Amino acid sequence: MPTTAQRLTEVKPVSFEDTSIAFSTQSDFKLRKTYWLFALMNKGWLVNLGTFFIKFAFKLHLPIKNLIKKTIFEQFCGGETISDCENTIQQLHGARIGTILDYSVEGEDSETCFDETTLEILRTIERASESTDIPFSVFKVTGLGSTELLEAVQTGDALTDEEQAAFERIRQRVDSLCRRAYERNVKIFIDAEESWIQDTIDTLAYTMMDRYNHERPVVYNTYQFYRWESLEKLIKETETARQKGYFLGAKLVRGAYLEKERMRAHEEEYQDPIHATKEETDRDFNAAIDFCLANRDVVSICLGTHNEYSCHYCIDQMKEKGLAVNDPHIWFAQLLGMSDNISYNLANAGYNVAKYVPYGPVEAVMPYLFRRAEENKSIAGQSSREFSLVKKELARRRGR
Repeated sequence: MPTTAQRLTEVKPVSFEDTSIAFSTQSDFKLRKTYWLFALMNKGWLVNLGTFFIKFAFKLHLPIKNLIKKTIFEQFCGGETISDCENTIQQLHGARIGTILDYSVEGEDSETCFDETTLEILRTIERASESTDIPFSVFKVTGLGSTELLEAVQTGDALTDEEQAAFERIRQRVDSLCRRAYERNVKIFIDAEESWIQDTIDTLAYTMMDRYNHERPVVYNTYQFYRWESLEKLIKETETARQKGYFLGAKLVRGAYLEKERMRAHEEEYQDPIHATKEETDRDFNAAIDFCLANRDVVSICLGTHNEYSCHYCIDQMKEKGLAVNDPHIWFAQLLGMSDNISYNLANAGYNVAKYVPYGPVEAVMPYLFRRAEENKSIAGQSSREFSLVKKELARRRGR
């Protein structure tokens, strides 16, 4: 393994076509399973049919948990508990890739569940503090409080005393997570969500940054660049951070709620918050890379992307500016089970890389898994790309 000094000075060329590195940790058996899974996910009609029958089977309490666990769950999740994820954590660490433990239970909506989720995320922070295997923790604000309440706060509705008390509990939960991350020297992402609650989330995030980011970047907000106002917001908030003397943590993503955003904007007849074209999204994402690297003294970034061009663009800009491949202010992140050609090849070249590793009870993370299946189907060529890379690696191994 190269020394830190070597990693600082050596800049290896990065090829996202190198499948020998991308799948170096997968056995032939595991790779064949991946091949068949993406072969099925490559067929949109089959994804729709499978999603319908899985939901139906769970509703009827049919015994399909083990089948799910050995297929799609195994591909995209680390396990049902933090301890279940240890093998994945160590395997990724062996490839110089960090883990982001992502407690992916969704759809719970009670104060008891919000408190339990807070405690579970605190456990991920404690685990992250124990070693360098886990560079970030992460949470969604909707895991800590009611979506309806977050929306009411954003629209300026008058809150009842009970609602005001509930929102104060959300603030306290967010603060408890960010404070623990600060105390344990762990960086923490606040995930982006739908536009009708995002302003409330942003306000919480910037309050936390002003509280905990003065010494180092701890709290990271997430910017979705399929929204036409995100680049302007990033620039504005960077200036605020500079004036107030704290680091801005910024996770850059394209966005995950496109269809939902467009449908709601159409139904409620307000301006669509999403760019009209993908090209505009790509333009703003890459412009954000330029801006963040130019303001590296204030901004620390993580590129949460499966877009190969943007990853290449960022490493090219880093080279131009003479930045070290393992600059602590620049990270790349992808989801477990996807885009290993990006993650493993970047890590092999010495860049800072982490994988989101979702976990939680199988039944509770199914909404997350359905989104992954839908995402692979809807992102132009995503399943085809994954499938072709696995097929290429299997052919390479057969020819050895």
